[in-house]
Amino acid sequence: MLLYIHPDNPQPRHIKAVTECLRDGGVIIYPTDTIYGLGCDIYQHKAIERISRIKRIDYHKAQFSFVCHDLSDMSKYTKSISTPLYRMLKSYLPGAYTFILPASKEVPKILQSRKNTIGLRVPDNNIARTIVKELGHPILSATLPGETVEEYTDPELIYENFRGLVDIVIHGGIGGTIPSTVVDCTKDEYEVIRMGAGEWVEE
Repeated sequence: MLLYIHPDNPQPRHIKAVTECLRDGGVIIYPTDTIYGLGCDIYQHKAIERISRIKRIDYHKAQFSFVCHDLSDMSKYTKSISTPLYRMLKSYLPGAYTFILPASKEVPKILQSRKNTIGLRVPDNNIARTIVKELGHPILSATLPGETVEEYTDPELIYENFRGLVDIVIHGGIGGTIPSTVVDCTKDEYEVIRMGAGEWVEE
């Protein structure tokens, strides 16, 4: 299904349809503040396996990230956040960043990496954050397979390419082509692993 959702004022009935799909183990393609992503409920193992098959990766080795509604939602999935770290996160979020942090026990075992870390995002995108708020917990975030090309910015083309693989493609406008900036916060000195759409000022 190709579902049109207003980017500024997401229609509640459409958001409800998406969250019901996620709770039933569905896989969606949804907009963020960067590129369109693959998503599912973090507690639906079969959906995680489906995303892994779409991306042709082993989910045991993959480094997925979670899309959270806000900073307090995000804090449940990482170990205690120090005051300086909290201030830094607050200054950048919501925004085009993925922060690598130590995973808490709230992160499902199936998604805990060998390093016991998790990537956490609060995108500056109303649709993604409204879905997560309605769902009550984060959604898994994964990039679409292959190169990030023009076909991955137009939701109608995305739908043509993935209609047989996912349950819902959300049309929330034309997407970007640059992924999020990834920052490793597990060390004393934060390290930019990937420079993306989010500008980074050395702390």
